Amino acid sequence: MRSGLKAQALTIPNGLSALRLLLVPFAAVLLAGGQHDVLAVCLLAAAGISDWLDGFLARKLNQVSELGILLDPLADRVAIIAFVFALAARHSFPWWIVAIVLGRDVMLLMWLPALRKRGRWAMPVTFVGKTGTAVLFAGFPLALIGTLTPEHPAWRMLAITLLCAGALIYWVAGVSYIRAIRSLDARP
Repeated sequence: MRSGLKAQALTIPNGLSALRLLLVPFAAVLLAGGQHDVLAVCLLAAAGISDWLDGFLARKLNQVSELGILLDPLADRVAIIAFVFALAARHSFPWWIVAIVLGRDVMLLMWLPALRKRGRWAMPVTFVGKTGTAVLFAGFPLALIGTLTPEHPAWRMLAITLLCAGALIYWVAGVSYIRAIRSLDARP
């Protein structure tokens, strides 16, 4: 275990990450179904808030743990992938946004064997990575609101703008993670 990390698994931040992971299928079904849109918007917003809150609490309560380092990004990836597919299926934004976001995660997944070879399961999350995820999570509920209020196209435009910015930042973070993985070989 890396120095300064807690070995415990039962922490408030880990509970929030686990809850986010467990709620993803329900949120995706609500998004795809279209019958409970207000609840779907609330769950999308809650996913974004819980992503910020679990990291904040982990640092504030000194509960950063090995499990949390794995669980939080896993919950983020699962939520992002599920939400982009469900929202694109609802025509909340173009499918090319799905391809851009999914392409970044596929690229990082291809680097997982190299990371495992170096004895790790994950790289530490960076500010750029957190920012990209946060901007995507901010765009999701706005995308659904834009779909529900076609008479107000500004919502959809704002959502697509945020999602494009988030996807760009998401890719910048992905490239930085690959550089970090490659630099592990250069360290003594």
